[in-house]
Amino acid sequence: MSAEERPRSVARRPASFAVREMEDGDVDEVVAVWNAAGVSRPWNDPARDLAFARLHPHSTVLVGVTERIVATVMVGEDGHRGWVYYLAVDPERRREGFGRAMMAAAEGWLSQRGVWKLQLLIREENVAVQRFYEALGYRDVRTVCMQKVIG
Repeated sequence: MSAEERPRSVARRPASFAVREMEDGDVDEVVAVWNAAGVSRPWNDPARDLAFARLHPHSTVLVGVTERIVATVMVGEDGHRGWVYYLAVDPERRREGFGRAMMAAAEGWLSQRGVWKLQLLIREENVAVQRFYEALGYRDVRTVCMQKVIG
C-alpha cells in the first residue's frame, strides 16, 4: 500500500464537539468558515444559499461546534437522492475528524428521511478532496454534470 493509499491518522475530536442545525444567528460564522476553507465562490451569494437551504424541510445546514463553529455541511434531498454541498472545516482545525463527523451527520440526516443514496460534486482538479471522499466510501460514478442558470 502506497503512502497515498494509506488512511491518514486523525487527531481525536474534542469531547465538546457537537453537530446541530444552523440557527439564524450563525450566518456570519458559517460564511467565515466557508471563506476560510475556500468553498465559497464569487458567483454564489452565501447568505442567499444559506437562506434557501433552510427554507424548506428538504434541506438544511448542519454546523459542527466546539467553542465556536468549526465545520459545516449543507445537505438536502430531491425526492430521489441526497446531495451534500459546502462541507467545510476551519483550516486551523483540519485533521481532527470534523469533516468525517459532518459527513456522518449529513448521511444520518438523509437516512432519517429514507434517502439511501448520496451524491456530491467535486471540482475535477481538487484531488485531495476526492481522496477524502474515497476514504469515506464514495466513488466516481463517471457521470457528467451539466448546468444552466435560469434565474
